[in-house]
Amino acid sequence: MLDEDGVAASEEIEHNVIFTLHALEQMKEQGATKSEVELAIAEGEMLPAKKGRSTFRYNFRFDSSFGGKHYQVKQVVPIAVHEQAETVVITVYVFYF
Repeated sequence: MLDEDGVAASEEIEHNVIFTLHALEQMKEQGATKSEVELAIAEGEMLPAKKGRSTFRYNFRFDSSFGGKHYQVKQVVPIAVHEQAETVVITVYVFYF
């Protein structure tokens, strides 16, 4: 698409992020927030997964404790499927290191 000056304009397509109950339970259990999962989907590394799903991976500076241990990095890994204007988060893994 070109703007009025003939310069290519980017079209940003907004996707709603929907969380399954299972994903919300996993996030709570493993210490991830909705905003972290959304950022992982928007800016993380995307890899193909089984059944037409996508895996996203994003490392956050953590420098805190979880489960009684201190970690520098928290990696949030949502598994999601894109459906038209929605991204449905099926599950979320969180790794600390």
